[in-house]
Order: sequence, then C-alpha cells, then structure tokens
Amino acid sequence: MSKIRSKNTKPELVLRKALFAKGFRYRVNVPNLPGKPDIVLPKYKTVIFLHGCFWHRHEGCKYAYTPKTNTKFWIDKITSNVKRDKTNLQKLIALDWNIITVWECEIRHTHKHNLTPLIDRVEAEILENQPKKISLKFYEQRENEVLMVAEEIVKYHRTAKK
Repeated sequence: MSKIRSKNTKPELVLRKALFAKGFRYRVNVPNLPGKPDIVLPKYKTVIFLHGCFWHRHEGCKYAYTPKTNTKFWIDKITSNVKRDKTNLQKLIALDWNIITVWECEIRHTHKHNLTPLIDRVEAEILENQPKKISLKFYEQRENEVLMVAEEIVKYHRTAKK
C-alpha cells in the first residue's frame, strides 16, 4: 500500500487541468478543511473530492470489489474509509461548503473519449450553488416630489476686526 498515491493521481491531474482550462482557480489538498479535499474552489465555497472506486466503495461500480485474500482486513479498511468520508461530509456541510464527488470510473471511462460532459456537469454543480446577484435600490424617487439635497443657505454675520 506504500505505492498507492494519495495526491496528484492521474484522474486528479486530468480533472484539475480541465477545470483550469475552464477558468476555475483552485487550491489542492487544503489541510485545514475536514477530509483534506482534493480540490478546493474558495471563490465558489466548493470542494471536490475525487474518490477511487475501490478505496471509497463506489456503489454498483465494477472497480469496487473486495479482494479474495485477507478479506476481513479489506472489508474493515474500506468500511472505515466510507465512515470517515461521511463524517467529513457532515463537517463540511456544517461549515457551509458545497461538496462535489467525482468518481475515478467517471474519468477513467471518459478520459480516452471525451471529458466534456463530465466537466460540464462539474461546472454546472459549482455554479448552481452560487448566490444570485441582487440589485438593491438605495434611493427611491417618488413622483412629483422635490428632493432636497443641501441645507438651506445660512447667512453668517461677519464680525468686525479690532
């Protein structure tokens, strides 16, 4: 397991390159956020986790299998990973972060063909959670009303010099 990378994996590099090309600027593996998200978009208050299907038990994926040897160890290991993921998601939600999860198989299948649909989906999820711009009217002018902007002119008396 020492050969397993946790940072800068091929799927992660592909996703980061595509996001950068779309104009998104991000931070990588921010340590002060729960779960140390793979990609953090501070401007959009969004985090992206790129999960490996095997390590994070992607439901219904052919890559999320249990090895035939040392089965108990692997079941415990992967179950603890999934449990840790859930607690990290709850902490991020409590901190009001938007969370996007991209699975390794999504990039693995589309990388050779076309990554555009995946990137468009991620972009839409990033942008849909953003607050809409609100225009406020600070000054409201009513019809037939004269607005007074300055004070009345006050006559000051000059004092004689002595």
